[in-house]
This record gives sequence, structure tokens and C-alpha cells, in this order.
Amino acid sequence: MTSEERLGRTRWLSTWTTRRWLRAGATAALVVLTALGATGFWVLDRTQAISTDLVDVRSPALTTAFRLESALLNQETGIRGYGLTGSPEFLAPYQQGLADQETQTARLADLLKDDASALEDLAGVGRAISAWQSELARPVADSPPGAPAPAAAALASQGKASFDGVRARLAEQQDRLRAERTRARDELASTLTLRNWVFGAIAGLILLLAALVFEGLRRGINRPLEQLGADARIIAGGEFDHPITTTGPADLRRLSGEIDRMRVRLVRELGFSEQARLRLDAQAADLQRSNTELEQFAYVASHDLQEPLRKVSSFTQLLQRRYGGQLDAKADQYIGFAVDGANRMQTLINDLLDFSRVGRLHHAHQEVDMDEALEQTLAALSVGIEEAGAEITHDPLPTLVADPTQMGMLWQNLIGNAVKFRRPGTRPHIDVSAERDGTLWRFSVTDDGIGIAPEFTEKVFLIFQRLHTKDAYSGSGIGLAMCKKIVEFHGGTITVDPDYRAGTRITFTLAAEPPKPPGLPAMPETSRTHQEHAR
Repeated sequence: MTSEERLGRTRWLSTWTTRRWLRAGATAALVVLTALGATGFWVLDRTQAISTDLVDVRSPALTTAFRLESALLNQETGIRGYGLTGSPEFLAPYQQGLADQETQTARLADLLKDDASALEDLAGVGRAISAWQSELARPVADSPPGAPAPAAAALASQGKASFDGVRARLAEQQDRLRAERTRARDELASTLTLRNWVFGAIAGLILLLAALVFEGLRRGINRPLEQLGADARIIAGGEFDHPITTTGPADLRRLSGEIDRMRVRLVRELGFSEQARLRLDAQAADLQRSNTELEQFAYVASHDLQEPLRKVSSFTQLLQRRYGGQLDAKADQYIGFAVDGANRMQTLINDLLDFSRVGRLHHAHQEVDMDEALEQTLAALSVGIEEAGAEITHDPLPTLVADPTQMGMLWQNLIGNAVKFRRPGTRPHIDVSAERDGTLWRFSVTDDGIGIAPEFTEKVFLIFQRLHTKDAYSGSGIGLAMCKKIVEFHGGTITVDPDYRAGTRITFTLAAEPPKPPGLPAMPETSRTHQEHAR
């Protein structure tokens, strides 16, 4: 075979899939095992046939020949005795010998019916017996008893020669039968030896096929899969540029190639994701810095506005007290507007200052008994609750790791809103419930007040967003925005239940242990100074 032919054969075999290799191997093994099985079946059948012939034909035929000879000896002894003595007792062995001769001859004919040469020997023995019986046995047996047969002496020499011929034919027959039996034994022994060799070869071939199948599976399937697994582990360990080796049958090589293409695609996508992550990290850092600066600005602005606003409020109140009633009605009205505006501005600034402090000043997390925090809030709001005649109930509340000040502010805003926005002329009922929801606790504050329209369920959580005029309901519109900031600072969410129509239901979640707040940049020195003044 030339090198080109070997190369072409190698390329042809490389296109074989695992299924094709297994099918070819199984077919070859089946053909070989079928051939060996047929050979083994033939050997077993041949062994059985020889054994049956030896046991059922050759050995019984030789034994029957011996019995036929014994029957003829009985006849010869009886005829000789009867001829010499004329005594009828000697005819009994002769008669028995005739019966035995007929029986054994018929048995030999049945045993040797498939052997023409053996039947020819039996026919020759029969002719010799017939000649002896016609020449000597019957004439002597037909003579009257009581005295020696007259023909006995005359036929003695002739009968002996004739019976010797019978013996010779019997001996030849027995020798041939003995030789056939010996031949059958030798053939049985050789067939048994062949049988042992054949079955030994079958066992050896089965072991060889098992070894070949094992080695083929190891080289064709196990080794490529192990190589694929090793490459996958290397890639899983972080070496994403490590290529996957394609070995084994065609389908396994295709699988390896597809996995390698997937690896290349994932590496490309990972590069894109890494770039996107870096951009997101940069944007998150910018956003955090912007939020921090915005919070600092809100704190500084609201704090720094306190002093000039306090002056405006103080002097407008002095104007109202000193010149009230001395000017015309319009002047009193304008002064009243100025005083009211200054007071409202101071309230807004104080609320904004409290809003900016959430998560900045109050972040001392510790175990907070929510039952106790709610009771303290109810005590602080007791005057408003008594005036409204509100009935407040609550479930047993859990103990969480949170900032106690913020929890107080949360309950104060939620309970205060529930009492404030009650239906006119009705006694408000407020219920606080809590249930476990996976790793979170879900709280609900339900009232039977005026409710919140579905289109405003998101707007109410924005800072300074009011749904009613200040004449109808007091407040700055910062309460629910502060609740949202407190809940999110503790790793939860807060929503208005849009399906509840009998009032308002505020639902919020809190983690048993809130997430660690991100590191906050140091507060500017001016802010710390203003904070100390505020205290």
C-alpha cells in the first residue's frame, strides 16, 4: 500500500462517527462469534453422534456377536451329545441355542442396519451357520432318540470342519466389530480434543473481543472525553484562551469544535461584558459621587438658609406685633402672608435637612424591637391620635437589625399620615401587620381613610409632591419620600397597594440584617461646622 493510499484510508476512517465505529465493531464481533458458534455446534453434534454410535451401536453389536457365538456353541454341544448318546436331554441346549441364535441375529441386523459391510459379514455368518445346520445339526437332531445316531460317526469329521468355518466367520465378524468400536473410540477422543480446542478458542476470542472493545472505547471515547474534560477544567479555572483539542471519532471532534467555538464566543462576550462593567463601574462611581455631592449640597443649602430665614421670620413677626392694626387692612394682610411664608419655608428647610440626614447621620445599626419602636411612636403622636379618636391595632412585630432613629421616623410618618388623611366625620381605624417573606419581613400599614388614586401611587413617594392643598391638609409633602429613602437604605422596597380600595395600604419590606451601606466621603469642614451649630 502506497503512502497516498494509506493517507486516503486514514482520511476515510477519520470521517467515521462513534455510532459507525460501534456498529462496525459489533458486526465484526457478531460474524466471528457466529462462525465460532457454528463450528462449536458442529463439533458438539459430531461428538454426540459418535458417542451415540459407540454406545448404542458398536458396543452392543460386539456384545450381541459374542452372544450369537455362545448360542451356536450351545447348539454344537447339544448336537454332539445327542449324536453320541441319543439322550433327548441334549436336544434342550440345541433348541435353546436355535432360539437365541434367531434373537441375536435379529438384534445384530437391527443394530447394523446402517452399515452395509457389517450386514454383509452377518449374512456370511448366517450362510455358514445354515450350512453347518443342514449338513450336521438337523440330520442328527432328526434321528430317533434312545441310541447313538448312526450318522453321528459318519458326519463327525465333516461337521467339525463345517463348524470351524462358522467359528472363523464369527471371529472375522467380531474382529471387524471390535475394530469399528476402536475406531469410534479414537474418533470420539479426537473429536473431544477438537471440541476443547474450539471452545477454548471461543473463550479466548471473547476475551480478546472484550479487550479490543475496552481498548477501543478507551481510545475512541474515554480518552477524547477525558481530554475534553481536562480542557474544560482548565478553561473553568480562568484560562479562557486555552484551546480545546479535537480528538476521537468524527462526532466527538465536531462536539469539541462546537464547544471551542462556544468558548471563543464566550471569551468575546466576556470581553464585551468586562468593558461594559468597567463603564458601569465608572458611571456608578460618578453617580455616587454626584449623589453624595447633591446630598451635601442639600444639607449645606438647607442649613445655611436657616440663619437668614430666621431673621426674615423674626423681623416679619416683629412687624406684625408692633405695627399690626396701625396700618391699613392690606398691609396687615401682606405682613400675615410674609409671616406664613417664612414659617412654611422654615418647615420645608427643616424637613429637607431631616431628609438629607437619612443614611448620613443615622446609620448606627443595632437590634430594634419593632413593637417597642411602634409604641414609642404612638406615644409621641398620642395627642393627634386622641383628637382624631383613632383606633390602632398591630400584630406582634419582629426584632430587626436597623437604625432605631430611622425606624422611629418611618413609623411616625406612616402612622401620622394614616391619622391625618382620615375620612371626615369617621373614627379612623389603623392596622399594622407583619409576615415573613423569605429572607425579608413584609409590613403593611392599612387605614380606612380617603385613600390614594391608582395614578398617584408612584407620585406620592417623590419629595415635595402633594396631592392636596395646604389649606385642606397640612404638611410639606416629604413624609413618604423620607419613608422610601429609609426603607431602601435598609435593603427593602415600599409601595402603595393599588388593589386596596377601602382606604390606603402602604406595604414595605425590611431585611433582617440590612446591606452594608457604601462608604461615604468625608463631610466638608463647613458642613460639620454648620451641623455643630444646628445642634
